[in-house]
Amino acid sequence: MTLATATRQTPVPTLRWTAASIEALFELPFNDLLFRAQQVHREHHDANAVQRSTLMSIKTGGCSEDCGYCSQSARHGEAPRETLAELADVVAAAQAAKDKGASRFCMGAAWRGPKDKDLDAVAAMVGAVKALGMETCVTLGMLKDGQALRLKEAGLDYYNHNLDTAPEFYGQVISTHAQSDRFDTLGKVRDAGIKVCCGGIVGMGETRRARASLLAELANMSPPPDSVPINELVPMPGTPLENAPPLDPFEFVRTIAAARITMPESMVRLSAGRQQMNDELQALCFLAGANSIFYGDKLLTTGNPEADHDEALFQRLGLRAV
Repeated sequence: MTLATATRQTPVPTLRWTAASIEALFELPFNDLLFRAQQVHREHHDANAVQRSTLMSIKTGGCSEDCGYCSQSARHGEAPRETLAELADVVAAAQAAKDKGASRFCMGAAWRGPKDKDLDAVAAMVGAVKALGMETCVTLGMLKDGQALRLKEAGLDYYNHNLDTAPEFYGQVISTHAQSDRFDTLGKVRDAGIKVCCGGIVGMGETRRARASLLAELANMSPPPDSVPINELVPMPGTPLENAPPLDPFEFVRTIAAARITMPESMVRLSAGRQQMNDELQALCFLAGANSIFYGDKLLTTGNPEADHDEALFQRLGLRAV
């Protein structure tokens, strides 16, 4: 339940952050914003440690939703439709990721939500990856009653379900479900005792105020998400957003910094769009408070910097993988 949908009988908690107060952070001089973000980051995290996760698509394409950024939508996407991956293939991919230094293995399926028979197969994958000594994360869409508990019993550590964008911009990106549906799934995840991975996508044509509004929604969760992926739109051919204008790189860094300041204890993950970023921009993002990345050559259907390049960048910057 969001603050907007709270009943009159329920006391409304004091907002820690408003969209206006976060927009004011964006408007600070760049150096002042990064200085403040770095101060907050050092108070709560090792300034030179970055957590590495690997993401595998375990079921690609054919999703019934109409998310305007996604090539896996059956309504406009061009991603090939594939069946659910075999358990042995998932375990092999997880072992390879671990061997290359990833500590968390994330599995994503292009569904509106999983059917119970599919959830049984995913639960087996979670258990097998957990047995390798890795943290586990899945993103499967919207969950029905009891499904989050089933995943928790299998050993799931994190469930990813992004808010995507600000409430006031959401309808311009997605029409087949409401943002409140996402909050419903996040509630089920929390009730099951699973850690929440929840962030959004910037560069979809939203205003700075909308970016601030998205961060306010995330920061005012109680508690804020354990992991906050900040994605920069990768325009995919065939999607409604394929011609979206690129976001100013410094605006992306400002978004990372504002996320760090407003969610001090969360892991802020530099996610999609990293392949389009040069090393200097990534270094600024780490300075702004990003302390988690996706590690590997692919994120579902979009590219990602190769592991060897990331290793070299970490060495150049004196970063330590955790």
